[in-house]
Amino acid sequence: MFGEGWGLYCERLADEMGLYSNDESRLGMLTMDAMRAGRLVVDTGLHAKGWSRQQAIDFLVENTPMGLVQIESEVDRYLGEPGQALAYMVGRLKFQELREKAEAAGKDVRDFHEVVLSQGRLTLALLDEVVEEWIAGA
Repeated sequence: MFGEGWGLYCERLADEMGLYSNDESRLGMLTMDAMRAGRLVVDTGLHAKGWSRQQAIDFLVENTPMGLVQIESEVDRYLGEPGQALAYMVGRLKFQELREKAEAAGKDVRDFHEVVLSQGRLTLALLDEVVEEWIAGA
């Protein structure tokens, strides 16, 4: 969840920094967000609601800009790896939460990124501890 979450967090960071060079690039980011939102629904539908493979495919066809071949591949991936789509978003939300805590404590976002990345891949619980200790000045 660390790596996946960091990747999603960085997409938003790039937008915040103005790194998308034009509206079309930014639209690409938003299109990927729409795809990920659909994957969250599908992952949950398959594993918590008992959806069939075809129900998941139909949902993504109706609600995302993905092509059918990609949709089928994505659905098969989530069938084989329950919770994988959710892990990406949980990780992103944890990075956002920790950043907000750091900024509320007066910490610079660049220092926050340094602290987060200097530890390597951690579980989100360990990442939380590292950032909380850093904020506290320990």
